[in-house]
Amino acid sequence: MTTETRPVHSNQLVSRSILGLAGLVAVGIATTILFTPGAFYGGYGIDVVGNPTLANELKAPGGALLVAGFLMFFGVIRRDWLLPSLAIAVIVYLSYGFGRLLSIGLDGVPHSGMVAAAVIEFAIGAVCLSALHHVRRVQ
Repeated sequence: MTTETRPVHSNQLVSRSILGLAGLVAVGIATTILFTPGAFYGGYGIDVVGNPTLANELKAPGGALLVAGFLMFFGVIRRDWLLPSLAIAVIVYLSYGFGRLLSIGLDGVPHSGMVAAAVIEFAIGAVCLSALHHVRRVQ
């Protein structure tokens, strides 16, 4: 039995590195939201402590973000998951960024940390989108 090994191109290494960082950020934020929401949201002036309804509402997307982060890691580990994982990263980060932008338009400017988060989300989403287009073009 022969196994064919395909070389890993430098663009895949760059894409996997980008994806690894995107997954690490997602898993890190999600873990903090799920296990220490008071500390995480307290930095934005949101008091979660003693409000189980608010904590529950904020932890639900934290769980989804955790799963998305792990799916991003699959693209780092498995070559056949690279494109789907990049697509997941693009969807997650750009949807958070656009959601925050919509909120700014409808509700006004939030805490400066949330504005910074939107900028970072757009940046990560844009880098992942660029990597996705590059990988698709090469394959």
